[in-house]
Amino acid sequence: MANIVIYTDGACEPNPGRGGWGAILEWNSPSGKRTKEISGAEENTTNNRMEMMAVLMGLRKLKYPSYVKIYTDSRYVADAIGNWQKGKPSRAKTGWMVGWEKRNWTRREGALKNKDLWQEIYKQVVAQKGITMRWIKGHAGHEMNERCDVLAVEARLSLREDQ
Repeated sequence: MANIVIYTDGACEPNPGRGGWGAILEWNSPSGKRTKEISGAEENTTNNRMEMMAVLMGLRKLKYPSYVKIYTDSRYVADAIGNWQKGKPSRAKTGWMVGWEKRNWTRREGALKNKDLWQEIYKQVVAQKGITMRWIKGHAGHEMNERCDVLAVEARLSLREDQ
């Protein structure tokens, strides 16, 4: 059983506008600690979508169900996902998306923004052995968060070069 750590960040300027996301996956293998960096960008997006894409794309890289600890500087993403064990939400820290799923991907107040991404994140989360969300303060010197920010910004800026 693998223990995976995923660090994530999103960037968008202006917001909405061109955005990028970055994620770093870390795990131990028989040959030692392994790291993989991934990133991507989109036109006409928002910062929240990019924060979510970083998490989603990190989870999609997993080859088999794992115990995953995800670090994000987005309280929205951390609080929405919550913690999970064996495909079920943790009673200690149930995320908002549990209620959204029960209400057919709507909020009590009405429409849910980024419903498409939340549905995909949900599928990825329930497939894992466990998910632990950790919020970290952005731009506060956390080495991996800073690196994810660089990946996200570089991806966003690459859209300008393609124009």
